[in-house]
Amino acid sequence: MSGRAQLVCQHLESISRLALEQHHGIIRNYVRGRHGVYALYRRGKLYYVGLAADLRNRLKHHLRDRHGGSWDRFSVYLTIGDHHLRELEALILRTVKPIGNKQKGKFARSEDLRRRFRRDIKQSQQVELDGMFDEPGTPQKRRALRSGSQGSRPALAAYISGPMILRAKYKGLNLTARVRRDGSIRFAGKVYTSPSQAAAAARKRPTCNGWKFWRFERAPGDWVWLDVLRR
Repeated sequence: MSGRAQLVCQHLESISRLALEQHHGIIRNYVRGRHGVYALYRRGKLYYVGLAADLRNRLKHHLRDRHGGSWDRFSVYLTIGDHHLRELEALILRTVKPIGNKQKGKFARSEDLRRRFRRDIKQSQQVELDGMFDEPGTPQKRRALRSGSQGSRPALAAYISGPMILRAKYKGLNLTARVRRDGSIRFAGKVYTSPSQAAAAARKRPTCNGWKFWRFERAPGDWVWLDVLRR
């Protein structure tokens, strides 16, 4: 059995408005005091999406509010808690854009990648230009760098574009290291040229696979193994 926490635990889809009106007691028992996302439909098309900490009252309210005459079917998706509810609602609003919703969904901590995308495109174009108009001797320097003749070059230098934080958990302790701009790693007051060196120091062992020991924040709140950078 998978240990992953699920988001949606129960759902009731494409139920007529009439069923809600005539069998409100049954549906109330399903959704009373429950968190979740609901959707209202009109003639088979999505009209409105919302979230609620008490779906029973919210659905009952929509029978007579300003949306009351604009929908004929509904669906509810019951969730375990409300940790991701607002993000889930925002995702739906930004992708589907129901006509009954006036507000655009907002992500609290999500990074907008457009600025980074623009910067990476410029860097990619610059690399292409440099390859077309190399100065004499430049290819040799580049080959020397790739061959590892500069043995002290930090292992992370080829995979990062700037400083970042690394985290690890070992024997109940939360460990933190900082990757510097040149790719070297500073941990406990010392500087290391590879993740494995820093991991070995953290575990006080001769060797340790640092790529599977340290995690980095790939996106806000998304901490993954450092090995992901090499794939």
